Amino acid sequence: MKEGIHPNYREVCFQDLSNGFKFVTRSCVQTKETIKLDDGRELPLVKLETTSETHPFYTGTQKSVDNLGGRVEKFRNKFARIGLKK
Repeated sequence: MKEGIHPNYREVCFQDLSNGFKFVTRSCVQTKETIKLDDGRELPLVKLETTSETHPFYTGTQKSVDNLGGRVEKFRNKFARIGLKK
């Protein structure tokens, strides 16, 4: 392989800002921050808004469109009087 054209692929720590959950994986992401882990390793740190620990899809708190009280029915009721007159 050619030298100097591949990104630096290394272990990186990702941290969820909403609950502090951290996980380590390998990535090419560039970051200026580092974090010292409990085992003594110092790794680059990437802060995330949400991860699988807090995302509604993965936590089971996601609401389906059918359970939101009938959006289509609310729309029809709201604009029924504005509709076309026959």
